Amino acid sequence: MLRRPVAFVTAVVLFVEAVGIVLVNGVLATVAGNQSMSLAGMDPDAMVTGTWVMGGVSGVLLVLCGVIPLVAGIRDRSPGRVARIALIACAVVHGVLGALAVGLIGWAAFAFLMAVLALIVLTLVMYERAGPAGDGAATAGAEGAPAAV
Repeated sequence: MLRRPVAFVTAVVLFVEAVGIVLVNGVLATVAGNQSMSLAGMDPDAMVTGTWVMGGVSGVLLVLCGVIPLVAGIRDRSPGRVARIALIACAVVHGVLGALAVGLIGWAAFAFLMAVLALIVLTLVMYERAGPAGDGAATAGAEGAPAAV
C-alpha cells in the first residue's frame, strides 16, 4: 500500500511550496518597495501590498491543499467531494504554471511543478472513490438488511 506515503509526501511538498511562495513574494515585495517600482503608473505602495497579499493568499491556499492529502493519509480514506475538487483545481494550476515556467524560468522550475502535479494526481488516483459495485460499505449494509416479505 503506497497510498499513505504518497499522500504524506504530497502534503509535505505542498507545505514546503507554500513557504517558498510566501518567501518569493516577500522578496518581490521588498525589491518593489526598495526600488519604488510601479507598473503603468500604479502607486508603488499598492504594488508592495498587492504582492504581499498575493503571497499570503497563495500560501494559505497551498497549505489548505496540503491538509487534504495529509488528512487522507492519516484516515486512509478518500477525500470528500469538495476536497477532491480543490485538489483537482490545485493540479490544474500547477499544470498551467508549469507550462508558463518553461519559457519564463526554465526547465528546473517546470520539472518541479510537474513533479508536484504528478504527486497530486497520484494521490487523487490512489484514493479513487469506489463505485456502487466496489463499495464495501454498501454491500455490507445490504447483507445485514432484513429480507423482504
